Amino acid sequence: MNDQSAETLVPDELRSSWAHLARRSAERLARIPSDSGARQWYTSLIGRANIARLAAMRGRLAGERCFILGNGPSLAETDLSRLRDEWVIGLNRIYLHPASAHWRRWLYCCVNPHVIEQFHDEITSVPTLKFLPWECRRRLRAATPAVWLRTRHEPRFSFDLTDAMWQGGTVTYVALQVAFHLGFREVILLGVDHSFVETGPPNALVRSDAPDRNHFSPEYFGPGTRWQLPDLEQSETAYRLARQAFEQEGRRICNATIGGRLEVFRRVRYDELF
Repeated sequence: MNDQSAETLVPDELRSSWAHLARRSAERLARIPSDSGARQWYTSLIGRANIARLAAMRGRLAGERCFILGNGPSLAETDLSRLRDEWVIGLNRIYLHPASAHWRRWLYCCVNPHVIEQFHDEITSVPTLKFLPWECRRRLRAATPAVWLRTRHEPRFSFDLTDAMWQGGTVTYVALQVAFHLGFREVILLGVDHSFVETGPPNALVRSDAPDRNHFSPEYFGPGTRWQLPDLEQSETAYRLARQAFEQEGRRICNATIGGRLEVFRRVRYDELF
């Protein structure tokens, strides 16, 4: 097993200096309106440094496997202590799970602005490398070490995160693109229940008035928390794009979630993976 940690994903020469900046792409710049904040992605110091960082991370974990942890109720039934020495990508408020304190090689991903607005102090304190939205960088600039991801509102799977990525209606899809960019040959989903108690218009912003029944902890989106209703149809479209992208590169995504309603990916038994 590769004994890298999250801190070794960025080469020392980039860690010590931002002199290695990404080249500007004239073709990409030409597609972006002059008044667009996205231009800063290619022209600002922090943007070019971030592109260089993403470029340096591409394929660095080729051949490894990782676990992407959704935060559904089934996660409370899963023995996450077995992931101590595995690569893990945790999402949103996964840090509420006590097992996260013992993972040696994990990464963190969050892109929802409402989650970031309400829990930015907690996110800043997450003790690992973070993948966060470029659009929220001013709120989270203190959350280092961080790698920024730029959002594009066009259904697609991003093979190269130095450009932009589609969120696909779920942070799990973003994490799948991060996993692909890093080179993981196998991705195993856990806690992706793909079902919610509440119903309503997709992406509608609601306020919780009771303990959370949709996630592994009742405190996850507890009383008073603002959160968006899911768009499960859009998520399934995104998952199919991810499956196709991985398969055409000879890689695979499996689903080891206990129960749940996600059937886009081949099911595997969690206990048989070790």
